Amino acid sequence: MPVTAVVGANWGDEGKGKLCDYLAETADIVIRFQGGKNAGHTIINQYGKFALHLVPCGVCHAHTTNLLGPGVAVDVAALLTELAELRERGAPNPHVLVADRAQVVLPWHVELDRLEEARRGAAKFGSTQSGIAPFYADKYLKVGIQVGELFDAGHLRARLEHTLPRINVLREHLYDAAPLCLDRVVEELLALGAKVREMVVDATALLQAALRDGKHLLLEGQLGALRDPDHGIYPYVTSSSPLAGFATVGAGVPAHAIGRVVATVKAYSSCVGAGPFTTELTGPRGDELRERGGDAGEYGATTGRPRRVGWFDAVATRYGCAVQGATEMAVTLLDVLGYLDELPVCTAYEVDGRRVDDFPATAVLERARPRYETLPGWKCDISGARSFGELPPAAQSYVRAIEAAVGVPVRWVSNGPRREQLIRLT
Repeated sequence: MPVTAVVGANWGDEGKGKLCDYLAETADIVIRFQGGKNAGHTIINQYGKFALHLVPCGVCHAHTTNLLGPGVAVDVAALLTELAELRERGAPNPHVLVADRAQVVLPWHVELDRLEEARRGAAKFGSTQSGIAPFYADKYLKVGIQVGELFDAGHLRARLEHTLPRINVLREHLYDAAPLCLDRVVEELLALGAKVREMVVDATALLQAALRDGKHLLLEGQLGALRDPDHGIYPYVTSSSPLAGFATVGAGVPAHAIGRVVATVKAYSSCVGAGPFTTELTGPRGDELRERGGDAGEYGATTGRPRRVGWFDAVATRYGCAVQGATEMAVTLLDVLGYLDELPVCTAYEVDGRRVDDFPATAVLERARPRYETLPGWKCDISGARSFGELPPAAQSYVRAIEAAVGVPVRWVSNGPRREQLIRLT
């Protein structure tokens, strides 16, 4: 299949980075198609452990081209810093390109994000304060700046002359912040453009040629289906679509080219940020799962914030896989659950005394309570298994129960943080 999409079925943080790093071994081009530096993908390989934010997960494969597509929020300074850190730590010199139609996170976006969260107080959205909401607001107001516009001082000044007055009104009268100087903003953006110019390409022409040549493309999603602004737990969502269907827009490939959609799901649930989270565990049980989770506990790769954790939610995952159009699932972090005697799985919700099998909109979801079925645990370390048959019977049964409850075949099981700890099911 010429194009594979790796996306999240839940709230994000499902372990997409590891799978993308693994699949990039056979990919010619890895493409980020949405979002910005507001989330991180953690990969561990022979070069070390990396928390990637903007750079696609193919950077540790010398043969792979990595592209930030037109749908990405490009923080140029953050991108350059991330690339420099990769080189300093001995990773292969990454081949990273940026679509000329991608738009730039402008100097005021991050600050407006921070100021708005502070203004909202207890009603804040749990933003990572990376400027994402103000960035996409400007994009759809048609006042954003494309990467390809960073190389013409006259053109850039003319665009910003119409934009800055509105931004300065917000800064001064809503947030009591100092106005921005047009000359300084133009100078800063031109300097950033000069540093990134050699990376900028016509992404449409690049990808169309790659498809004609039969190249293998890997589309890398950020966050998960439940953070989608249309299909997620609105308003506790991100500002771009993390669905595989949006990849045709955010990357620039024809819809018919995507032949495989791998939805990653955790063997339990985790969530960063606000909003309803039906299976959430609090107290000592939640604390223990959080500390045991992942390679170094369940803490956000971008913010370091502790993630909320809970039991596996088949209702949310079934919905997430459906809106992603998943052709297969990858179950990650199965090894984390080896300390438990039994494993509750949420197979339905209860809302106002009635059973609910479909994932509801936010207003109803806030009243939902989980209905659990309990499966036996395996009570041992499974990180050394290299085939599905090597897993304990209880671990195999747990994976098959997830598969049956969601209705999508499990093709991958991750049983540890390293690249080789990934089991392919036939």
